[in-house]
Amino acid sequence: MTGTGSIERRRIALYGAVQGVGFRPFVYRLATELGLNGTVLNSSAGLVIEVEGEHAEVERFAERLSRERPAAAVVLAREESTLAPAGYDKFEILASDGAAEPVASVLPDLATCPKCLAELFDPANRRFHYPFTNCTECGPRYSIILDIPYDRPATTMRGFTLCPDCGREYTDPADRRFHAQPNACPRCGPRLSMELGEAARAIRDGKIVALKGIGGFQLLVDARNEEAVARLRHLKRREEKPFALMMPSLDVAREYCRISPEEEAVLLSPAAPIVLLRPLGNPQLANNVAHNSPYLGVMLPYSPLHHLLMRECPFPVVATSGNLSDEPIAIDNDEAVRRLSGIADVFLMHDRPIARPCDDSVVRVVRGRESVVRRARGYAPLPVRTASALPAVLAVGGHLKNTVAIAVGRQVFLSQHVGDLDTVEARRAFERAIEDLCRLYRFKPEMIACDMHPDYASSQWAECSGLPRVKVQHHHAHVAACAAENGVSGAYLGVGWDGTGYGTDDTIWGGEFFAVERGRFERVAHLRPFRLPGGEAAVREGWRSAAALLYETAGPEAVENAVIRRMLERGINAPMTTSVGRLFDAVASLAGIAHESLFEGQAAMLLERAIGGLETDECYPLNDGDWREMIEAVRRDAAAGVSRALIAARFHNALVNWIADVAERTGLRQVTLSGGVFQNSYLIERAAALLERRGYRVYTHQRVPANDGGIALGQAVLAGGDYVPGNSGEDR
Repeated sequence: MTGTGSIERRRIALYGAVQGVGFRPFVYRLATELGLNGTVLNSSAGLVIEVEGEHAEVERFAERLSRERPAAAVVLAREESTLAPAGYDKFEILASDGAAEPVASVLPDLATCPKCLAELFDPANRRFHYPFTNCTECGPRYSIILDIPYDRPATTMRGFTLCPDCGREYTDPADRRFHAQPNACPRCGPRLSMELGEAARAIRDGKIVALKGIGGFQLLVDARNEEAVARLRHLKRREEKPFALMMPSLDVAREYCRISPEEEAVLLSPAAPIVLLRPLGNPQLANNVAHNSPYLGVMLPYSPLHHLLMRECPFPVVATSGNLSDEPIAIDNDEAVRRLSGIADVFLMHDRPIARPCDDSVVRVVRGRESVVRRARGYAPLPVRTASALPAVLAVGGHLKNTVAIAVGRQVFLSQHVGDLDTVEARRAFERAIEDLCRLYRFKPEMIACDMHPDYASSQWAECSGLPRVKVQHHHAHVAACAAENGVSGAYLGVGWDGTGYGTDDTIWGGEFFAVERGRFERVAHLRPFRLPGGEAAVREGWRSAAALLYETAGPEAVENAVIRRMLERGINAPMTTSVGRLFDAVASLAGIAHESLFEGQAAMLLERAIGGLETDECYPLNDGDWREMIEAVRRDAAAGVSRALIAARFHNALVNWIADVAERTGLRQVTLSGGVFQNSYLIERAAALLERRGYRVYTHQRVPANDGGIALGQAVLAGGDYVPGNSGEDR
């Protein structure tokens, strides 16, 4: 350093997912290289840096901090200020400060990095074939953290004492394992319950293996063995819903699926989710893995344990959640043996505790960008930053695909996927997710946001909480979540399409257009209502919705089922709906593509798949959401033998044109597309392309699901802002 007159001291605070990614040693090395003194520490709020030295070097430090920061870090905000020189004589890493309000983002669990992977298969390395290898660039994070700031005593690794070699790595700022909280080796770290080779032999022999992964147990079988897959389906009580696959490598995945460069990037990303890919029809794959599905859900090994296992099993393996259908994933060894002993033949476990369940995330690539379908491992609990600070809102989400969220200042933390709240076990998992999120961030809610539907388990829990409630309309929450994720400001047209949601008029909505501004919405258009004969039964049996549409277009004589005809005549157990999701079911049935769905959205998926590679702009009439002419046309085309591909394409194109027509009529130049229907790639790509050609700004979901897994975000933002519920909603 030169004269004191040229010395500058700068404080830089970083907020976001900046802990557990090697940020402190990176800062240490950078400051030392530039000849700067000062400090860096983790706080409950984020990362705090003070650097002191020549102004030019401080500037260089600040610029390189942005450009060269650790790849896994997610910086949501940065604050800088200049302070009086303090006379620092060195640069050091200080102990973590837990006094501040805990708003630092917990990092998701990260897939094994290339450096650790190389060590894993290096016979000369002391971590050769060690299934719990990790560093600051990879490994478990969210699944092991117990408190903030992120330090080893505040993780489930606190019971493993570092050996001298691991201790030296942990305390050396120049080492990439400096303060890598899960750091361990065969001498001092977690251990497997059995030889990995034995588990691999069991898979090759057609047995079901329960494996304890990063965020919970998985059930594994050889995906080429139809009998083994059928047995897993029977025991897991999962009739037809597609199973996810783990491929040993990207090269093997290419033998079974078409993979675009964008899909490859997601597969190889630190999140390493399940990616929905188009299958190639490889005959080696058992037909019952994903029967009648247009996609294969594929992931690559993401932990050292998975990498080692897949070296022993160089073929596709079914890797599905370790649970019975509709139950939460198992995370504890004793719990897993108790709950899964009727399914699994072999248990491959370890002794590192899991702090919270975290399923594998599911992603599809839409418009060249990742779009999360199920948000869990690799993505949760990264927050969404809001335009302004929100009050302390707890949002409890919906009933299906449940997630919960908390608003802390300008950040909304969205939990991992909880699931459908149909069972007692699922509702307990929902309550644990709330308790866990609140405890982790030492959060005390001032109000609760919930759905307007009185029968949702989440809404009933909110009612019993004793706190002020804000009941948020379902589709308003959908479009607000999309707007919040994309930082939309000003007025916008929110398109909320899904299966069902409770409307402000006490009917079932699902095909909605809202003009939204400052938390207020006006329902500017919707699908023409029709009846759902049998109510909930119509969700599973699309032919019922088809019968209701035929009843109105072709008359009662067109409905052959006498019971259904009487329901429609008398309006008994046949509620009205505007659901686009149910319209998909009806058209799929009328076209002879699918008459029922054995899992949610199956008929809609098959209708989309039916289009295949057909390129056409032909469409059915859907004037102002009135489906009557369209249904007549679909009926005629199906009777005349028109190809299913053309029927499906004309239907989808009709919906696309309707969106554009409503946008034109409202004059709003910003459009958000949200709700489960917008998981349809053909629909969203066509709609976005048409709108953008006409000069609209179109916003879709990326890191927050378009389905009900995202509505907790919308609830939190609306309840914490200027929400106006309409003619029913708020009771605070």
